[in-house]
Amino acid sequence: MHDDYIVLIYFYKMYGIVDCNSFYASCERAFRPELKGKPIVVLSNNDGCVIARSSEVKQFKDIPMGAVAFKYQQKFKQHGVHVFSSNYALYGDMSSRVMTIVNKYVDELEPYSIDEAFFKLNNKTFEEAELIGHKIQQEILRQLGLPVSVGIAKSKALAKIANNIVKIYPVQTKSVYCIGTEEQRIKALKWTNIGDVWGIGRRLGKQLQAMGIYKAYGYTLLTDTLVRSRFSVVGLRLKHDLEGKPTICLEKGLDEDRKMIAVTRSFPNVLSDLNEIEERIATFANSAAEKLRKQQGECAAAYLFLQSNRFGKEYVKLGAMVPFGFATSSSITITKMVLQKLREIYRNDCSYKKGGVVLVSITNNTSHQTRMFADENPKHQLLMHTMDALNEKLGKGKLKLANQDIAKTWKMRQEHLSPNYTTKLSDIITVNCR
Repeated sequence: MHDDYIVLIYFYKMYGIVDCNSFYASCERAFRPELKGKPIVVLSNNDGCVIARSSEVKQFKDIPMGAVAFKYQQKFKQHGVHVFSSNYALYGDMSSRVMTIVNKYVDELEPYSIDEAFFKLNNKTFEEAELIGHKIQQEILRQLGLPVSVGIAKSKALAKIANNIVKIYPVQTKSVYCIGTEEQRIKALKWTNIGDVWGIGRRLGKQLQAMGIYKAYGYTLLTDTLVRSRFSVVGLRLKHDLEGKPTICLEKGLDEDRKMIAVTRSFPNVLSDLNEIEERIATFANSAAEKLRKQQGECAAAYLFLQSNRFGKEYVKLGAMVPFGFATSSSITITKMVLQKLREIYRNDCSYKKGGVVLVSITNNTSHQTRMFADENPKHQLLMHTMDALNEKLGKGKLKLANQDIAKTWKMRQEHLSPNYTTKLSDIITVNCR
């Protein structure tokens, strides 16, 4: 007589997140293996301040995020810190390669930032999902030399918590952790501080702590009615996500619904002359418009700002919205209207160290609404297409608008810039095989 057994296999929709560890520092290490285990900081535009730190630097309590570079030169030397200028061409290309690898293994992908991406797996067991997580982690490490953490669960919020567990226990989890059972979910929520939950800001965290809720698990014990009345429908969605009921879905296409494009820079020198400032702002506006066209978008307004040196005697920040009256992607139109607003807000009794142009109200150009009395000059579209094509062929910045200085090439201060190993032929590493 034989006993018959019925084995039930459950399939789920699983969410995950891939997070590159110390991404900027890891990109530098990928081509400089001798820096493995060495402290690294990456500086902002014009080598201003620290915007990224390797895990080794984070152990030094005297080098905080945002540290002004020139003030911390002695600390860098004292701790043997390797300093790099921001190499956005390299970081952007490495990010694209990471996303390409992840996309091979998943059903849906949502790039969340330059070093993070959510993904979705349909009809997978927990074991299959965890195996896919390990394949993603191993291929990124093998092909790109970048260490990543992978968290997987039934919802995005839980996947984030799983990812945090990996970061705290990388050896025990082997860089991948899946919250698969109810016991694991409760244990993870009881372990997670309420302020560390994805979507819980500082203000909400303080409100919850005032209610006696210090761990994520306590938040899930509140009633839906209370959460909705105190923290709106957004807070309720987060609660459901933490309960393992996927409510926060993947967003389709990061660039399709991009809310703004910003081009901001510190000036190499303090500027007070309006003509010089106009040239800078025109360059920023043109650069933003180029990015806008690259993602097939158009915008209806821009935000312009100028600010003085933060460390000067008097800090001044000027800003204003620039409505266009219609949607456009023309560098000519955007630059012209931004400069008109600049002349309105400019103060000649101040000197300025930084400025920027932020394009807002962005929509896809396929849904352009033609206006009867005010609309973009139809000739601009063909002209911009030709200008972009020539700059792509001849080199960025070869063709400029007349309000930009043709003879002047503005460069950021990048005294510690690494080569563009993956995006520039002259910087490709040469390997001698014997």
